[in-house]
Amino acid sequence: MLELDLQSHKPLREVVYEQLKIQIMEGKIAPGTRMMEVNLAEEMGVSRTPVREAIRKLEKDGLVVIEPRRGAYASDISVKDIIDTLVVRENLESLAAGITATSITEEQINDLEKIAKDYEIAIKSGDVEGMIDGDESFHKMIVIFSENKTLIQLSETVQELALRFRYLYYDDFSRYQAMPEEHQKIIDALKSGDPQNATQVAANHVNSLKQFVIDEGDTAFRSHSK
Repeated sequence: MLELDLQSHKPLREVVYEQLKIQIMEGKIAPGTRMMEVNLAEEMGVSRTPVREAIRKLEKDGLVVIEPRRGAYASDISVKDIIDTLVVRENLESLAAGITATSITEEQINDLEKIAKDYEIAIKSGDVEGMIDGDESFHKMIVIFSENKTLIQLSETVQELALRFRYLYYDDFSRYQAMPEEHQKIIDALKSGDPQNATQVAANHVNSLKQFVIDEGDTAFRSHSK
């Protein structure tokens, strides 16, 4: 059952859109699932109109594909999609690390170390939601600390795509065992105040994940292709 925040002051179409988006991003609406307006409207307790409008907006986001005479479907994702996103992440996050290294404060370092510690605890306890949230928060925080509004905006879009990959594709979180060490290397690079070092370390981190996907994508990730 899809639950809506009907107390929200946003237009109903926006509430429906946001809820469907979350469901798709988290894999609760799996790739290839047909987005039946009637069924969704019944589940959400709304008319078909806001559902139809939400689906059209989701199509613009690339989360839904509308095919003539076949209807709307949650969009599929390929290993190439992951690699394409990681290429962009590598460039944006390394840029953010370089900028942040020149001005990062002790308080900001403490914030990153707290996130990194919570992330490590989530790994040890097998808390998948905690792992996903911790990994996303760590990288997002570094971008925010850059205080570059354009970079922050672009990164938010890319992080949304990366979030969907995390929910849909990881069968085995064993690779995350090495993540705390990699995150600590980034923190140490930021502490050094050397923008070139921070840029390189951040780039290496994302590039290692990209190489992992290239080398083992067929076996390490679930296939959702039809």
